[in-house]
Amino acid sequence: MTGTDHTKKSIIGGPSIILVEPQLAENIGAAARAMLNCGLNKLIIVNPREKFPNPKADAMSAGADNVLKDAKIFSSIEDAIDGFNRVYATTARPREMIVNEVNPKIAAVDMKNAWRDGNEIGIMFGPEASGLTNDHIALADTVISVPLNPSYSSLNLAQAVLIISYEWFAVAKEMSIENRVNNDSRPAKKNELNKFFIRFESALDKSGFFRSSDMRPSMVRNLRAMLQRAMLTEQEIRTLHGVISSLSGSWRETPNQLRKKLSDKN
Repeated sequence: MTGTDHTKKSIIGGPSIILVEPQLAENIGAAARAMLNCGLNKLIIVNPREKFPNPKADAMSAGADNVLKDAKIFSSIEDAIDGFNRVYATTARPREMIVNEVNPKIAAVDMKNAWRDGNEIGIMFGPEASGLTNDHIALADTVISVPLNPSYSSLNLAQAVLIISYEWFAVAKEMSIENRVNNDSRPAKKNELNKFFIRFESALDKSGFFRSSDMRPSMVRNLRAMLQRAMLTEQEIRTLHGVISSLSGSWRETPNQLRKKLSDKN
């Protein structure tokens, strides 16, 4: 099915598509084609199995060359989502965590509102054979689940990308992509959240909170999922850092406090 007409104005802009550990270059190309069908042109690839750029991806993209050419490659999902305010994870697998879960239509409306408020948005898709892991999902704010035949809900990567991208396009085409608002109290970016998670979990380690090393990974995932659901702002993250400093006493070792101690001694 063809429908390319370069004389018509292209509608471009919106969330980034994040392919986590894709296995086949052809699937990357097909995903890029699905993206451009729906006006999305920001592609992020995390640790692809096959070398990229790849001529097989180019051939499968059917003209979505610029999406592939401008794709950003990362070795870890944490680095890939570093600058996003809001991240969605697509999955059809059962989970051990309590997460915000919505269908693609509801997700698209939520994304439109978040985009209009100035948020940078990423949508994660997992490897073809296994999908996203619980560790990946714990980094997301919301899970998108596509309602399909319960006995056969398997989608290939490009199909999944197309379904989510189309729902975005359907609600976003009436919105000016440039008409975005940047609020003073902005949502926290993922790098700010991840730095807080690392500090928070380190403080819990030191306090003996994790009584069992076997239980630690699932407890960490649940804590992260709980905090992700809160959709914290940058100011709230700074407040939580202050809480940890107060509870741990680490504020006493800040440069200002050390200078004050030295001054008091003199």
